[in-house]
Amino acid sequence: MKLYYAPTSPYVRKVMILLEETGQRDAVELVNTATTPIAADAGLLAKNPLAKVPALERPDGPTLYDSRVITAYLDDRAGGRLYPQGARRWDTLTLEATADGILDAALLMTYETRLRPEDKRMPEWVEGQWDKIARGAAALNTRWMSHLQGPLDMGQIAVGCALAYVDFRHGERDWRSGNDGLSGWFRDFESREWMQSTTPPAA
Repeated sequence: MKLYYAPTSPYVRKVMILLEETGQRDAVELVNTATTPIAADAGLLAKNPLAKVPALERPDGPTLYDSRVITAYLDDRAGGRLYPQGARRWDTLTLEATADGILDAALLMTYETRLRPEDKRMPEWVEGQWDKIARGAAALNTRWMSHLQGPLDMGQIAVGCALAYVDFRHGERDWRSGNDGLSGWFRDFESREWMQSTTPPAA
C-alpha cells in the first residue's frame, strides 16, 4: 500500500498513529506529497480527485481518501480494535467527528493567514472558526472526559491530534482556559511514544 501524505497534516498524523498502534507501519510506503487548496499535486489528483492528503492506494481496490475512511479501513484490516463495537462505537465516532471539526476549523484559520493575501483576509472569519474550536474543547471537557480516560480508541487519537494541531499552528490562542480536565488529559496523552514520534516538523 502507498500512503500519500504531508508530514505537517494532522489528518495524516491520525493515520500514522493508527499504523503504529496496530503494527501496520511496515505495510505502507510513504509518498511525500505537497498539495494545497490552490496548488494541487498532479500525481495526487490521479489518485484522489479532491487532491487532499491522506490518500491510501490499495492493491485490491480504488484509492481511499478522507482520514476517517482510511483509519476505519486500516483498523478493520488489523482486527477492529480502535473502533469498538456496541454502544461505545457511536461515542467513538462522535468523538472523532468532534475532533475533526476542531481540525477543520483550525486548518481554515491556517489557510486564511498563510494562503490568502493580507488585504483579503477576514478577521471575523478567523474568530468564527476559533469559536468552533473553543466550543469543541468545552464540549470535550464537560461531556467526554470519561470516554477519553477509557480504553484507547480512534476518538482519543483524533482528539490528541486535533489539540496538538491547534497548539502547532495557533499556539498563541488558549484552548486550555476553563478546560482543566481536558488540559490534563492532553498533557498525559501527548507524552505517549507515538505522539512524540509523529510530531510534525516546524513549517
